[in-house]
Amino acid sequence: MPLQIIRQDITKMQVDAIVNPTNEQMIGYSGVDLAIHTGAGQKLDAACAEIAPIGPGQAKITRGYGLPCRYVIHTVGPVWQGGGEGESDQLRSCYAESLKLAVANECESVAFPLISSGAYGYPKDQVLRFAVSIITEFLFEHELTVYLCVYDRESYSFSQKLFLDIKDFIGADEAGSPISAQRRMSCRQTPCASSPRRKRREELAEKSCCIERQEEMDQAGGGPIAESLYEYLKQQDKGFREMLFDLIDERGMTDVECYKKANVDKRTFSKIKSNKDYRPSKQTVIAFAISLRLNLDQTQALLATVGFTLSRSSVFDKIILYFIHNGNYDIFEINQALFEFDQTLLGV
Repeated sequence: MPLQIIRQDITKMQVDAIVNPTNEQMIGYSGVDLAIHTGAGQKLDAACAEIAPIGPGQAKITRGYGLPCRYVIHTVGPVWQGGGEGESDQLRSCYAESLKLAVANECESVAFPLISSGAYGYPKDQVLRFAVSIITEFLFEHELTVYLCVYDRESYSFSQKLFLDIKDFIGADEAGSPISAQRRMSCRQTPCASSPRRKRREELAEKSCCIERQEEMDQAGGGPIAESLYEYLKQQDKGFREMLFDLIDERGMTDVECYKKANVDKRTFSKIKSNKDYRPSKQTVIAFAISLRLNLDQTQALLATVGFTLSRSSVFDKIILYFIHNGNYDIFEINQALFEFDQTLLGV
């Protein structure tokens, strides 16, 4: 996945490079910097001493030594002074220069911490938004997998208003029924639940559901089921690949623009393009739906090509429904919400 937010100790990441938020003398004093120097060993201390000092916003690279990564990219983040002392420019430079250095050294994967969000005091929510924005912009021009490592929940700051809105949306109808929890409870407790009139209503409701299901099957199959199974199987709807590329053409998008906005890597997109029978994950299908800005019906139709659907009984699905319902197609904001609720992120 080109950009993924994960809860992980950055020193444990098996990637080509990890980014170390250090000081100008490149000495591991505290926090992530100290953890990286401790994990890499004394050889990293010696390598840093040879190339120090490093200026604010600059980036320099060393080997990873005792760490599971090939390289460590060192950068100096800003100390938060209220936001009016050029902190944002320096933070942008940290991420941008580190990404450039990773590409220059032929890295295919790189892991970042939330730079300056610890002892340097930069507000965590601002660092997160900044990092996502800069990395996303960079990934539109380069093929690279980037991880944003969040060590624990306390290190991650998510919009509380959005969190509460989604939480309310998820809890509004937990069972997928318009009947409230209180009403469901009273229905279970009422003595008339087993009355003949109640049974008759249930029978009529079941009959109505059966009719609706048959109509849905007729629509899904392109019409009434044929007398012969052979004839029925010939009534094929569009597959995922065919529908996806029709939608890309309808939206006037390029292939690259589509898979980049879907947070899907080039390798996976190539598999979809070259194999008509390729079966993507549900998360990948939804990622393309978000990239193409599909409405709910269009999203459900795309999901149906590979046997998936969005259900109001799933937390993951209800988060997706929330964003589509509100017309918010920012895949990275959606992934932040999924991350906050411990759900699988969109993309590959």
